[in-house]
Amino acid sequence: MNLKFYRADEGYCDFLRQFDPCVPYIHYDNNHRPFIGILLTVKGINYYAPLASPKIKHINMKNQIDFMKINNGKWGAINFNNMIPIHPKCLTPIDMKINDIDDKIEINYKNLLSNQLSWCNSNKEKIIERADKLYHIITLNKSWPELSKRCCNFLILEEQLHKYCVLLKIT
Repeated sequence: MNLKFYRADEGYCDFLRQFDPCVPYIHYDNNHRPFIGILLTVKGINYYAPLASPKIKHINMKNQIDFMKINNGKWGAINFNNMIPIHPKCLTPIDMKINDIDDKIEINYKNLLSNQLSWCNSNKEKIIERADKLYHIITLNKSWPELSKRCCNFLILEEQLHKYCVLLKIT
């Protein structure tokens, strides 16, 4: 099955941030691009791994256990350190179809998303392997201090995912 891009529910991320400050802050409005990520399965649990938009600094950065450049950084990166467990009902698929009403900026953005997604699907096995490896390092306390500080606490967030689903009666 191919990877797809999603937007995570803002309220769910706000809920998780109460328990872990590493959970990314997202705010959706008409002036900002959506916070986009991919859905992965790690240890049988759905995880949302957010993407970083392309930045000049990505080109010179090195891939690490918690960071993977997309097309050598030209198209952004995947921030595994900020991946969060998530229920599919807390995700909204991203529509990348170019419409007649899209302006040049929107068309360029959708083309970038298409390129990012194509790259992610071509490198799906590496992405899943990286997510699994980071999860194991963090959850088995085999991490070095700097990595632990910048990564979400996956086990605590998994507990909170279950509580959130019970609270909102999500099945």
